[in-house]
Amino acid sequence: MVFKVFVDGQEGTTGLRLLDYLSGRSDVELLRISDEKRKDPAERARFLNAADVAFLCLPDVASREAVSLVENPNTCVIDASTAFRTSTDWAYGLPELVRGQREKIRASKRIAVPGCHASAFVLAVRPLVDAGVLASDYPVTAFSLTGYSGGGKSMIAEYEAGGNPRLMSPRPYALGLEHKHLPEMRVQGGLARAPIFNPVVGPFYKGLAVTVPVYADLLARKASPEEIVEIYRKHYEGEQFVRVMPYNGAHNLDANALDVQANNDTNRVDLFVFGNGERLNLVARLDNLGKGAAGAAVQCMNVHVGADEATGLAA
Repeated sequence: MVFKVFVDGQEGTTGLRLLDYLSGRSDVELLRISDEKRKDPAERARFLNAADVAFLCLPDVASREAVSLVENPNTCVIDASTAFRTSTDWAYGLPELVRGQREKIRASKRIAVPGCHASAFVLAVRPLVDAGVLASDYPVTAFSLTGYSGGGKSMIAEYEAGGNPRLMSPRPYALGLEHKHLPEMRVQGGLARAPIFNPVVGPFYKGLAVTVPVYADLLARKASPEEIVEIYRKHYEGEQFVRVMPYNGAHNLDANALDVQANNDTNRVDLFVFGNGERLNLVARLDNLGKGAAGAAVQCMNVHVGADEATGLAA
């Protein structure tokens, strides 16, 4: 079966990456809007309603407007903005979240793709909350190191123009602690309050690792690092895009280094537990343009239409 697919926001970073994923597929017919009509509401509505699957790669306000243009009950909308990620009317587009999440994605015509930082954070935190190891009211903090492509076309242009030595060092941002991913990190992570979240953009194009530090003696239920690894393994058993590493293992560039870019050009997430038994770092690593954006969107489409989940994606 061939599915008609429209990407609204095809000129943005995520939209362009989506087109790369979809353009070579024999089961997808891409509907292309002309450049001069990209912002014409009537033309956009025509394409949105003609599609079996419509991807929205737009700012929040524009995504809400696009959803209001969809009248065809058979059109599945897969939105990559932050607009609907905590809405109970939308399926959260993380098939690995909990048992039954795939069924929600398959049945829903409204799917919200997770944010890149949020995907990594939730995949690391949610299994421990569900297992009763991490209390929902634990004072969670998180640190994220990400490539500059997550900042969109303007940030990419700024970095790739060169000539600015200030861009050669990592730059902490969202210092007011109001990052746009916080609501979904709290809700989808199963937490009572949002974490204190400190993202940092580095001088590399893509790749992301979120680190969540915890004290072992403050866990709601005592668990060794090896037991935490086992909780991850059981939670993600059978998941082709989630790889759980042994305690303090399989991360070396050298003796104590983590390669943030190791999952680039894949849809894979790697989960690590590092530390000394008393103090632990939970780490999730992914490609912020892959599993953290366009790859996740394609995975959701595959689940929804009943295609092989890995179609067009590299594990």
